[in-house]
Amino acid sequence: MAFRRALKQAAVVGGVAVTTVFGLSQLIEYRRTQAQLARVAAEAELKVLFANELPSREAQLAALQDTPEFDVLIVGGGATGAGCALDAVTRNLRTALVERSDFSSGTSSRSTKLIHGGVRYLQKAIMKLDYEQYMMVKEALHERANLLQIAPHLSAPLPIMLPVYKWWQLPYYWAGIKMYDVVAGIHCLQSSYLLSKSKALEYFPMLNKDKLVGAIVYYDGQHNDARMNLAIALTAARHGAAIANYTEVVHLLKTKNQKTGREQLCGAHCRAILSGKEFDVRAKCVINATGPFTDSLRQMDKQETAKICQPSAGVHIVMPGYYSPDSMGLLDPATSDGRVIFFLPWEKMTIAGTTDTPTDVTAHPIPREDDIDFILREVRNYLSPDVEVRRGDVLAAWSGIRPLVTDPNSKDTQSICRNHVVSISDTGLITIAGGKWTTYRAMAQETIDAAVKFLHLPARPCRTVGLMLEGAKGWTPTLYIRLVQDYGLEEEVAQHLATAYGGKAFDVAKMAQVTGQRWPIVGKRLVSEFPYIEAEVLYAIKEYACTAIDVMARRTRLGFLNVQAADEALPRIVQIMGKELNWSQEKRTEELEAAKMFLYHEMGYRSRSERLTKSSEIHLDYQDVMRYKNRFHKFDKESKGFITTVDVQRVLESINVHIDENALHEILNEVDLNKNGQVEFNEFLRVLYHSDSGSQPFRNKIQTVKLGCSSDACRWRRQIKINPR
Repeated sequence: MAFRRALKQAAVVGGVAVTTVFGLSQLIEYRRTQAQLARVAAEAELKVLFANELPSREAQLAALQDTPEFDVLIVGGGATGAGCALDAVTRNLRTALVERSDFSSGTSSRSTKLIHGGVRYLQKAIMKLDYEQYMMVKEALHERANLLQIAPHLSAPLPIMLPVYKWWQLPYYWAGIKMYDVVAGIHCLQSSYLLSKSKALEYFPMLNKDKLVGAIVYYDGQHNDARMNLAIALTAARHGAAIANYTEVVHLLKTKNQKTGREQLCGAHCRAILSGKEFDVRAKCVINATGPFTDSLRQMDKQETAKICQPSAGVHIVMPGYYSPDSMGLLDPATSDGRVIFFLPWEKMTIAGTTDTPTDVTAHPIPREDDIDFILREVRNYLSPDVEVRRGDVLAAWSGIRPLVTDPNSKDTQSICRNHVVSISDTGLITIAGGKWTTYRAMAQETIDAAVKFLHLPARPCRTVGLMLEGAKGWTPTLYIRLVQDYGLEEEVAQHLATAYGGKAFDVAKMAQVTGQRWPIVGKRLVSEFPYIEAEVLYAIKEYACTAIDVMARRTRLGFLNVQAADEALPRIVQIMGKELNWSQEKRTEELEAAKMFLYHEMGYRSRSERLTKSSEIHLDYQDVMRYKNRFHKFDKESKGFITTVDVQRVLESINVHIDENALHEILNEVDLNKNGQVEFNEFLRVLYHSDSGSQPFRNKIQTVKLGCSSDACRWRRQIKINPR
């Protein structure tokens, strides 16, 4: 009755249904009731074999080797592969999963972090009367609601602003966004709304106000993608799936069908990468969920198989949190080349992206400098001119490969499939490809349905709608307060643990070491400005982390948030893992170097560094370097690794030199080559070297900056070239 009353109270404005406030409240209540019923149905009669303690990684590898035959073997540990494992094991199928690298090491950890139906897909569906695209959006909106329900600690609704700069666009965009709400139906997170120009600037003060006429705010979901992927995989493991990362398929196993005489798959020959041990995993069904590497496994099955994957690279950058409000994202629907760019708050930082560029398939995609520059240019277009968008503020950058596919069953194989594709080869290899993060569960359900039907497996119906993921049980919005009160953790650290681990945060807190300080009592940070603590490294090993990269990039998200901070934390991460896993000194050195290379190439450290090294070369002997280093440390008393205006002001005051604050800021800006508001040692070294060696451009930075208080500026510039007392 409540639902029918809500529908009757829908008004029609401009031909688009708009839910009234009273009707919306009824719809939300109905949605909550349905979600609770789905959760009860999903969990009824399901046995959680490892409710208290996850099986160790060694136990998982042993299960893969010792089990005579699995019903399902899934290849690929991304969101879709992990979703298939969870779907299969909860249907009472004997389930195995192998992943060549780490869970979520590929596309699934390099997304825009949105759980969305796709506003732009709905626009295309309406404009082109494309029913397939409409149903794709509708399915995604249903899955969005489910994902927010089953992992509330890792996900939350996020309001996203669409600024409007032309009056005629206002009703056009408003109608489209309202249709998005209507298609979501009972799964609508919150009704979209209009904002005047003044209100838009109040909510998003860094927005460019020139020609702004107003804005529209709609709601989508946001999540921690890598930890969400891990939560799906760990939930499958708790229900009895044998899962193992760093385990690759060497070749597929085949046997002849006694009835038909045809070859059919019966498993895979695998290699445990870390130990080198090889073994067979027997299974009735093999599922290919390898994302961008879809064609590699298909051609392993049959060499002459035509490729269906058309990979596209999407680059994202991370900037400081002050570039966006804490709880409001922004969508630019019309960039200079027609691509859509999001500008979103995430983990107290700001994410901007993504690009869409054809690329080759690789396990180690690298963000290109021209893609980073493109995103920065677009960001400058919709932010206020008062906000200086600096290349040096790019704290990290990454590239993810989106596995767009053509349907092998379609007559027109040249057309890109906008949705996902499930296909079955002659030998029985079931391939799931395409799709997007939000619809991982529906994709998994369709894949396991196909496997059950094709092989006549004795399976229950799908149980994953409403099934709570790892950490969801026991989580509440105020859980972090108990962590502070019971364990003496810092509030920021407690909030982080609650959102990253949910109800399992207490297990992490129990492993935290005493700090020896009055406060916090426990919880030593890996780096001072981020809430990640050393206990998380130990807990990551329980979550099947095998390398320092696993911890830095996916169990924590430090590598994705700030490459310099991650670089600083690496030695301690390696030290803790080395002690726990009995690594030799050689192994520790290898791990450290591999992680540094990961940051350098895949997380944007290389392009950040090249902004300094491209300008010119320097040639210094050891004595010169040490001399300049001593000068640098006179300013950098706290050994931060960089100099700020505060540091310079302190030194100048000690020698009774006073410079206007604006003048000092301009001086430092001249020598801040990568424009991140700090003078790092390599910048300091380069400037002093070229000043001493007589290079005119760099002498200008030190000696001929035109300032109002030039005499004081010159005194400071002379002082920086001698050891300040």
